[in-house]
Amino acid sequence: MAKQAPLAVENGGGGGEGVYTIDELAQATGMTTRNIRAHQSRGLLPPPVVRGRTGYYGDEHAARLRLILRMQADGFNLGAIRRVLDSVPSGTARQVVDFESALRAAWEEEPVETVPAEEMVRRFGTADLGLVRRAERIGLLHDLGDGRFEVRSPLLLRTAEQLVALGLPLEACIAAAEDVAKHAHGVARRYVRLYLDEVWRPFEDAGRPEADWPRMQDTLERIRPLALDSLAAAFRLAMGVEVDRAYQQVLRRRAAAREVAASRGSRSRVQPV
Repeated sequence: MAKQAPLAVENGGGGGEGVYTIDELAQATGMTTRNIRAHQSRGLLPPPVVRGRTGYYGDEHAARLRLILRMQADGFNLGAIRRVLDSVPSGTARQVVDFESALRAAWEEEPVETVPAEEMVRRFGTADLGLVRRAERIGLLHDLGDGRFEVRSPLLLRTAEQLVALGLPLEACIAAAEDVAKHAHGVARRYVRLYLDEVWRPFEDAGRPEADWPRMQDTLERIRPLALDSLAAAFRLAMGVEVDRAYQQVLRRRAAAREVAASRGSRSRVQPV
């Protein structure tokens, strides 16, 4: 990786807004000074602007460090992080971090809950490990290995609990949840592809113009409620069609059963000659 030039730093130093010494940068980002110097030596972070004997860092440095921390938390190694940072034009790390924050917030999951195993047994009346593993596969539960479970979606768990309370078998509820999860992933992929193809790709092809970052973030934030509303509306329509279809089948089976019963009754009334 080529040696990077120092990034421009606003103001004259001394801890003003957007200007940091290395100690202030460490405090602002939650990273140690040692790691900051290590990332700089690896080429992940441009050098500071040196004035006198003091190096000054700016908001762009802070944004790059936050991006490094997030990518490390997501499991990226330093080689992969360097390749990503190489693709980020100089001076745009703040926009990337802001966009990623909006991306995560737009689809932020429910706050997880931790539930002891004995409480799960009490709530659902079973300790069937097979059902637990199936719930893990669809992302509903995560076994912490210490007699507790992390509930990824408390709302889905409460829904399952209420269905069981209505008398539905837990296994049937899990099977329904598996189908719903499969179709939900398909819908999610479709909306992600819609955004990538129609919004992100033209932005990428244009060289990621700095002036367009706010529009990209705004579009992302607006898509979330639209996607959820369209999914709920489509589900209501589909449920109406399926309920009507199922009810018509029930009526047809009932009519057919009555016809069979009437036919048998008429034959039993006929006396042999």
